[in-house]
Amino acid sequence: MTCASCAARIEKRLNRMPGVSASVNFATERAVVTAPVDLDPADLVAEVGRTGYSATLPAPSGDSAAAPGADAGDTAPREGAELRALRQRLIGAVVLSVPVIVLAMVPALQFTYWQWASLALAAPVVVWGAWPFHRAAAINLRHGAATMDTLISMGVTAAFLWSLYALFLGHAGMPGMTHAFEWTVQPSDGAGDIYLEVAAGVTTFVLAGRYIEMRAKRRAGAALRALLDLGAKDAAVLRPDAEGVLVESRVPIATLAVGDRFIVRPGEKVATDGVVEAGTSAVDVSMVTGESVPRDVAPGDAVVGATVNTAGRLVVRATRVGADTQLAQMARLVDEAQSGKARIQRLADRISGVFVPIVLVLSALTLTTWLVLGAPASFAFTAAVTVLIIACPCALGLATPIALLVGTGRGARLGILIKGPEVLESTRRVDTVVLDKTGTVTTGRMSVTEVRAFSPTTEADLLRAAAALEDSSEHPIARAIAAAAPGEGPLPEVEAFQNIPGLGVSGQVEGRAVLVGRAALLREWAVAVPDDLLAAQASAEAAGRTGVLVALDGIAAGLIVVADTPKPDARQAVADLRTLGLTPILLTGDNAGAAQAVAREVGIDEVVSDVLPADKVDVVRNLQEAGRVVAMVGDGVNDAAALAQADLGIAMGTGTDAAIEASDLTLVRGDLRSAADAIRLSRATLRTIKTNLFWAFAYNVAALPLAALGMLNPMIAGAAMALSSTFVVANSARLRSFRALSATPRSSTPSPAPMKESS
Repeated sequence: MTCASCAARIEKRLNRMPGVSASVNFATERAVVTAPVDLDPADLVAEVGRTGYSATLPAPSGDSAAAPGADAGDTAPREGAELRALRQRLIGAVVLSVPVIVLAMVPALQFTYWQWASLALAAPVVVWGAWPFHRAAAINLRHGAATMDTLISMGVTAAFLWSLYALFLGHAGMPGMTHAFEWTVQPSDGAGDIYLEVAAGVTTFVLAGRYIEMRAKRRAGAALRALLDLGAKDAAVLRPDAEGVLVESRVPIATLAVGDRFIVRPGEKVATDGVVEAGTSAVDVSMVTGESVPRDVAPGDAVVGATVNTAGRLVVRATRVGADTQLAQMARLVDEAQSGKARIQRLADRISGVFVPIVLVLSALTLTTWLVLGAPASFAFTAAVTVLIIACPCALGLATPIALLVGTGRGARLGILIKGPEVLESTRRVDTVVLDKTGTVTTGRMSVTEVRAFSPTTEADLLRAAAALEDSSEHPIARAIAAAAPGEGPLPEVEAFQNIPGLGVSGQVEGRAVLVGRAALLREWAVAVPDDLLAAQASAEAAGRTGVLVALDGIAAGLIVVADTPKPDARQAVADLRTLGLTPILLTGDNAGAAQAVAREVGIDEVVSDVLPADKVDVVRNLQEAGRVVAMVGDGVNDAAALAQADLGIAMGTGTDAAIEASDLTLVRGDLRSAADAIRLSRATLRTIKTNLFWAFAYNVAALPLAALGMLNPMIAGAAMALSSTFVVANSARLRSFRALSATPRSSTPSPAPMKESS
């Protein structure tokens, strides 16, 4: 497929089949089809073939490697080959076209027989460089359709053929012939004019646009590959040898079967979904559930494949493998969300859908009318060719890719990555922004937020003793407490350290017995826990934080509160988003208390908590069904499917590859304030594209009547086309002056932006 109208034509043809409902996505080059159970899928492929295109069936889900998107890896080499071929074609066209354009536009450089040198340089560009357009135009012609490819092919071919006529049958091939810049509007037979620069220039400009588009399309399937790459590659499986003794051996993940027992050591990924049979540990499940606090697991607890074991050694029995795992199901969600995205046609394609047939009819009418009126055949043909040349979409083809190049280049310098033109149209309509909590609004790391000490113990002494003990533990909460230790220099030595799974730790620090953990741990050591201390812990947990009790020498000494805190820029970022007319919603897998506490701190009113990855997709889909246009900001694998489902997906660059690849915009620095800048830049780029398209189209509309009346010399048409292209480039260059609000200093305690009432 070469443009959005190709996808529309295939979709229309498939939907004509009895009982078939099809959605064709141009960006991902996929068709999602609902069909009667007795329909042979080969019939769908054949129908696509009869439409003038080709299709293949994806890899069956029952294959061993086959989690969803497995076939995406097979298409990557093909996509890479296509991109390399297009790049080679573009480079060749640029090298050959530049001398042709310079010679035609600068009379002082036109040496004897320059026109023949131009022909030698332009011919490969017109035949080889423009071959994709000629081929697409031929396919469209066979099926009675006309697209931008049709106009490009006809304009390039007409300019080239008329140049051949002028060189071989006219007087343009005479020694010493020059092209002067004459702006006089008068009838001419055109036999002394050549338009090789038009044919070569249009080909080169449009090839550049196609190359930019293909690079953006190539990323479409990368989200699935990124998801699948997150899983473990092998597993330490326990299997009996010939004598029935369990032996540990490393095996590829694809060979795991339900019921296999495998070992997961600290720092390793869980190989596949299963149930813990032996060992205790804390497992980082944030990539799946969004929970900021690692989950303690013990025998009988379920674990999810690709999550990370942070502490002890585990023995796990596999319960789901291959395409049945939660990771594979998440990949399937991304696949479905991407394939179901609304099709957004290029603005230029929409214009050409009406413009191209009109131009073709007008060119034919011009030729016929002048012949009927008795004008010379050469004059009539010149007028008809001029119509095609003046309508040739040089500026129209440049309008989107040049603005996109400048806008994305400026964005890259500001840490904002824009993936393609479809993104820009989405930003214009967005009215709701869904913000993931962990790692997006918050830091994603546990830190100490409060220390309460009972007299005579000071807060510094309490925290120093607890930090020294927790420094021997690998648990993330323990690391947060250890990192908050006051003062400089090494922490005190710990003696008799003991980790009590699920409860906490104990040991001796500087001669004192220290306990750090849950209330049950203190009671187990016969330490009385005062009611006011339990109330403080309950209050912290009600706010979504974790309260850790500390006992010194058998006496409850205080409480350390640990939480995932909002980023310093989060409140201002929410205010900036409101200024753009967006309604913020906080979405998280954490509990309601934690979510509400963060929302209050950053100024968000709507909160959706306790959601799993599939639920996040449903939340976004429900908002869309309610008529909202949704932007989603996230950073984790658990956000990838929702990012793909949203009308605009924004990923934090500090997040996972899966989230980044599934998104439309990426904030490289992970600064949430950049989300507002990204939307502002996208909207500014879209405004530039629309301005470019308007003037490019207005130029065609204004010049076409003059060309049809025979009042416009084709040479002037070529010059005007070059000027329109110059305008498009200059207008696009203005995007380089875009300034990011996030680059300006902020107050440390910004107040929220005033809310506007809506009716």
